[in-house]
Amino acid sequence: MKPISRRAFVKHSALATAAIPLSLAVGKNTSGQRSTPTPAESFENQSPYTLRWLEGQVPVVQSGTTWGLPWPKGKYPKTTTFSLKSGNGAPVPLQTWPTAYWPDGSLKWTAHSIPAGTGSFAQMQIGPGVPAQPTQALRVAETVDAFVIHTGEMECTIPKTGTTIIASLKHGENTVASNGRLVGSRSDNPDHSNATQPLEGQIRTVTLEQRGSIRSVIKVEGIHITPEGREWLPFCLRLRFYAGSTSMQMTHTFVFDGDEHHDFISSLGVQFDVPMPDEAHNRHVRFVNGCGGVWGEAIRGITGLRRDPGKEVRDTQIAGRPTPPLDQWSEAVSTRLHWIPTWSDFTLSQPNANGFSLRKRTKEGHAWIPADQGQHAAGGGYVGGISGGLAFAMRDFWRLHPTQIDIRNAATPTATLSLWIWAPDSKPMDIRFYHDGLGQDTHAKQLDALNITYEDYEPGFGTPHGVARSTDLTFWALPATPSRDDLSAMATQTDQPPLLVARPQDYLEAGVFGALWSLPDRSTPKKRQIEDRLDWSVRYYADQVKQRHWYGFWDYGDIMHTYDPDRHVWRYDVGGYAWDNSELSPDLWLWYSFMRTGDATTFRLAEALTRHNRDVDIYHLGRFKGFGTRHNVQHWGCSAKQLRISTAAYRRFHYFLTADERTGDVLNEVVEADRQLATLNPVRKLPGQPEVPAEVRMGQGTDFGSVATNWLTAWERTGDEKYKNWLVNAMKVIGSHDLGFFVPDYGYDVETKAFILADNPKPRVSHLSSVFGMVEANKELMDLLDIPEFNKAWLEYCILYNAGPEAHVARFGEALNGISLVQAHSRLTAFAAQQKSDPALAKRAMREFESEWGGPKSIETERISGTDVLNPVDEAAWVSTNDAAQWGLAAIQNLALIPQAY
Repeated sequence: MKPISRRAFVKHSALATAAIPLSLAVGKNTSGQRSTPTPAESFENQSPYTLRWLEGQVPVVQSGTTWGLPWPKGKYPKTTTFSLKSGNGAPVPLQTWPTAYWPDGSLKWTAHSIPAGTGSFAQMQIGPGVPAQPTQALRVAETVDAFVIHTGEMECTIPKTGTTIIASLKHGENTVASNGRLVGSRSDNPDHSNATQPLEGQIRTVTLEQRGSIRSVIKVEGIHITPEGREWLPFCLRLRFYAGSTSMQMTHTFVFDGDEHHDFISSLGVQFDVPMPDEAHNRHVRFVNGCGGVWGEAIRGITGLRRDPGKEVRDTQIAGRPTPPLDQWSEAVSTRLHWIPTWSDFTLSQPNANGFSLRKRTKEGHAWIPADQGQHAAGGGYVGGISGGLAFAMRDFWRLHPTQIDIRNAATPTATLSLWIWAPDSKPMDIRFYHDGLGQDTHAKQLDALNITYEDYEPGFGTPHGVARSTDLTFWALPATPSRDDLSAMATQTDQPPLLVARPQDYLEAGVFGALWSLPDRSTPKKRQIEDRLDWSVRYYADQVKQRHWYGFWDYGDIMHTYDPDRHVWRYDVGGYAWDNSELSPDLWLWYSFMRTGDATTFRLAEALTRHNRDVDIYHLGRFKGFGTRHNVQHWGCSAKQLRISTAAYRRFHYFLTADERTGDVLNEVVEADRQLATLNPVRKLPGQPEVPAEVRMGQGTDFGSVATNWLTAWERTGDEKYKNWLVNAMKVIGSHDLGFFVPDYGYDVETKAFILADNPKPRVSHLSSVFGMVEANKELMDLLDIPEFNKAWLEYCILYNAGPEAHVARFGEALNGISLVQAHSRLTAFAAQQKSDPALAKRAMREFESEWGGPKSIETERISGTDVLNPVDEAAWVSTNDAAQWGLAAIQNLALIPQAY
């Protein structure tokens, strides 16, 4: 048996597989019925998209890839099929399904998948056409008790009931792993002083979510149970399979539904049994470092001994190849093998972002021996032997610390692999609120405290009950020990999944997301200055993530809100100035930045932010389900539970560009998050206000902008006219009143979604109304729906917001309070200028944009080192995330709307 070289790995993975017609691959369509594809113009007569790999390099290992693409309105009917061609013009197998539609029913967004080993070109082209047909398709068989997936290289059996999630993973006829299960433990306190209570995952439902010839997805939902029968910690597993691949990709999501004062998760993970049939000297364990290095040893090592078994013997064991027969060894070693210890247990522990340790022991009851250590473990490895085994990897392993990998009993016939999402070696998870309330037992005291720490505290509101976390893992069923290069590449693939992207001009010309951006343009000094700062801002935050160690299980992906120049730290411990929780839309800033540049660093920063806030900053069950939480020291700490944080506006980019099912779940969850407006009064802390509103109110700005995007996303994803009607009715009510967007709020019926005008509302404005996605939402609504009165009302708001007191008095008879964030709102003025072709408004927008609070900024950093800080850091003390996000959005949109002004 030979090891798997990279060439052989790609060869084994490559399978001449192509897509089924588009309708068959839709997630819910598992009947196998085919629809007749709409005839499309030939590929050659179209303008196909040119695709490239996000990071600019062809991935060494590609175990199947999925990505999303937008299409211009009306260009392709929903039954259009697509084909993919490689850089040399050869057809590449492709599976396609729709993810969004334009109002006319044409395709707006599609998702696409290719099989393993087919992405060996730096560029590919996609356009309408008949996709290449498969010679061997991925197959899904269903029995009464299980689903069985055949990729052509690997077979996976998934039971429908019980505590075994994966019954077996096979390569050919060889079972390389079995009894895959979810395991964990809880403690009564965070100090490990009490014995822990074991947990195991119990299946509730198993659904074939997508059936395709290239990609299929199984969704497993269930609950963790204790030996006493208590059920808690609901989980959802997405299991993804690709034709020609030896791997199973898993997304593990759980929701915390316990009592944070008594339920402390002390471990949580995924566990497999791995058969070990080979001789101890032909069994291997591997771990991958984040820098690409590999630690690899045999269960019984035969190097470094007092007697030499022979160079070929040593070389083959180190390489993971079968050693020669014993009769070809030096007898001085072969006759004394039984005296060489076997190492049965291995643990790699990553307790923080700056170091991991690796240890091993011969068996339980004997001492652990330190083996090595490093900074960032990749979370990848292998356990098995020359006859096959299980490779594994966890995405963001060191970033989501504390994490851990355990291999036990590798010297016995069956080893156990445990990939720990929360490490048992660490302290139990303590997610209680971080202070005792400091005597804030009345609303008056809470409002007073808000004036000093910017924290909106309220007893019982800073709860993690209902927040979630997701972790991506990959498992490979291999016929032999992989080469070190291959294993390192496999871990890299999991940590940085290969993604195909279109050119920025193709995204722009498709007209999606309001097309509120332009391509980078440095043709004038002012434009160059703006473009340089846009680039600098993204790089600065990417560097801050690293330098400030913004990592950890609940924290990774988010960024901080405000800086403290006295301590040279971000205000990680000061109330509402700590974790940002999407305040003032950094998500939109980063995603629009990617759409216009195609920059990989920008994408990965935005992706990490979305993967965090879709899970941690939003409630997925319980009292606050559908709400998000305002910025705080802890992501769930603030008592302000709001739609402006949970809005689909911040997640839809990621979903459409990647077709990520977990992100799609969260988009579904918030479709009717507006129902929560009936359960919690946002102004309950004002005198005389009840906690539950006597009358449901829909705020004009942050509420409407959030709800509108939720409905818009549901409408474009499903084509259901119900959501369109909700939008149209709301837009007509807003536009029907003389005050338009200057009406502060509306009565609201959560059942019918009706907006109800109050009698004689007074004109009011809030500086926050437009900075949580309403600008972007309204642009899309105006593009999609013809509601003249709504368009007129929004245009007037854009003109008047920054127009000044005289214009307000002339229009409303009074000056308006609450006007601030003038620079951020310059993009509203720019929009009005573009819509009216008004040069004077364009000049005004430019002046507003350049009137930055605190004066012009220098995009430079100062190196702070020595005894002033614990670690050297690069500081730009003027940067805050509110300003960075809103300046970025204003810059991007001003350049797009009034380029002539710059």
